[in-house]
Amino acid sequence: MSSEPDVKITSEPLRGEHPVVLMGFPGNGLVGSIALQYLVEQLDFNLIGNITSKYFPPVAMMANGVINVPVRIYEKGDVVAIVADIPIHPMICYEVANGIMDWITPYQPREIIAIAGIVTNEPEKRVFGVATQKGMLERIQEHTVVLPMGSISGIAGSVLTECKIRDIPGFGFLGETVNTPDPRSSAATLAVLNTLYGFDVDIDPLLEQAVDIEATMHKLAEEVQRNEPVQKKEYLPMYG
Repeated sequence: MSSEPDVKITSEPLRGEHPVVLMGFPGNGLVGSIALQYLVEQLDFNLIGNITSKYFPPVAMMANGVINVPVRIYEKGDVVAIVADIPIHPMICYEVANGIMDWITPYQPREIIAIAGIVTNEPEKRVFGVATQKGMLERIQEHTVVLPMGSISGIAGSVLTECKIRDIPGFGFLGETVNTPDPRSSAATLAVLNTLYGFDVDIDPLLEQAVDIEATMHKLAEEVQRNEPVQKKEYLPMYG
């Protein structure tokens, strides 16, 4: 009796040869998932498959009353996009990354790009870049800030590690963000993809969403401040 696989991928055969594979999973600022969901909608990618796992949270996503599988596979031409609405628990990142790589490797992908967020104390919305081979950095160094050292955690880190082990060219694009939904950071990563891959996706509507989200958060902060009781000076906390 065979046991249920850790990761199950159900997909139509890919049509494009040597595809470019984009991956975006929820993480800091939801940068990757926002960017890729926007990309597939704007450029009319075709939904061709999904990824499930017995370790995923028991969640069904809905859009306009229709159920969506939380991790989906899209394709257009020679570009494949894997978009997730659920975070991947650190305990299963290895299994999910290996399942995806086992599925895509026979198609001999040209490049794999993991898109994620990186939290900094700066408001610039820079995009940081890493590559699995030193010779690949020349291609991205004019469009990203190459990270000199550090670590990448979560599913993005696991995917890039597998790319390195399997000798598949891989890039990581990390949008500078805060730990709230950040369409502005997602738009910055899409601008890099536009330049490197010629997607020509209009990011202005995404920036408009960012303005709306920021305005909503500002109003919420004002409400919280108005409703908070004023502390007497002697009870204020001391730092440093």
